[in-house]
Amino acid sequence: MTGSPTAAVLVSGRLDSAILCVDLLREYPQIQPIYIRSGLRWESQEIVAMGRFLEEVADDRIAPMVVLDEPTADVYGPHWSTAGSGVPGAETPDEAVYLPGRNLLLTIKAAVWCRIRGIEALALGSLGSNPFPDSTPEFFRGLQDLIARAMDGGPRLIRPFAMLHKPEVLDRGRDLPLHLTFSCIDPRGHRHCGRCNKCAERKKGFREAGIPDFTPYAA
Repeated sequence: MTGSPTAAVLVSGRLDSAILCVDLLREYPQIQPIYIRSGLRWESQEIVAMGRFLEEVADDRIAPMVVLDEPTADVYGPHWSTAGSGVPGAETPDEAVYLPGRNLLLTIKAAVWCRIRGIEALALGSLGSNPFPDSTPEFFRGLQDLIARAMDGGPRLIRPFAMLHKPEVLDRGRDLPLHLTFSCIDPRGHRHCGRCNKCAERKKGFREAGIPDFTPYAA
């Protein structure tokens, strides 16, 4: 397989990965968004939101989003992410929304897809403020080594926003249709609930970046 100038981006439909898709066009001639569906409550809203965002951006250098399946609902069981009971609210710490092993599962699935197609870079939108054990520089260095050994090569894992915090990332995307992205973990139809941990993080990010928030919140 020959190398490709394309950079794949592991997207979620949320602010960081949506902005990353456009931001990477400074370095790569083509971007391939990859969404991995795991069976969590908010995924259908994220997929629709990401599609609308990319449609509004309307850049031919961004390929149509690929959706892959990596079911984990049977692993998490009757969890707030699958059943909807006990969703972490606005007052909870970041650690309350931790999903064990999620970055590991998603990254490996996307890396195999990229390896088969000769895509040499896989970008993740993880930020410097991420407190989880599967988001540290040490974790990604180890995962990069594992991927390379397991597949005799494979995509480089890049994290362009690893030294940034959400207001800084939002500032990079201030001219993009950010209201079309989706961050909620307790959605009301296709609207943000306005009360969960992720909605609070979203509101705070816009506020600290000094950018108007046109997100349609239910509350």
